Amino acid sequence: MPRSGQTIHTTKGHALAKVRYIVNDVEEAIGFYRDHLGFEVDIHPAPGFAALTRGDLTLLINQPGAGGAGRAGGDPQPGGWARFQIEVEDVEALVEQLESAGIALKGDVVTGQGGKQALAIDPSGNLIELFQPA
Repeated sequence: MPRSGQTIHTTKGHALAKVRYIVNDVEEAIGFYRDHLGFEVDIHPAPGFAALTRGDLTLLINQPGAGGAGRAGGDPQPGGWARFQIEVEDVEALVEQLESAGIALKGDVVTGQGGKQALAIDPSGNLIELFQPA
């Protein structure tokens, strides 16, 4: 959930980017992305599929084998190193909130020339890069 005072802008129907993640449980994934990372549920027409939005990003979540997109290219499974990035105002505060909620992270907050980043792990093992610009 965004911290108090943090603004999340949503542009419905005009996403600049769409990402598809394969998840083990769509309901669990909806709760994770909505409650901890500020996504809104756009559509949830079937048990195995939902589309969520956060700003200009649409996140399409499918259970394996749900719909044609859940089977494209073989037998997709959750997890791996592919990820999308969301920009946050205070990565360390968000990491603290996520850890307090029992959300897993991969490694620690790291600082580079462009800013700070951390990797959160959704309930299916997919990575989300949390990025705070310098």
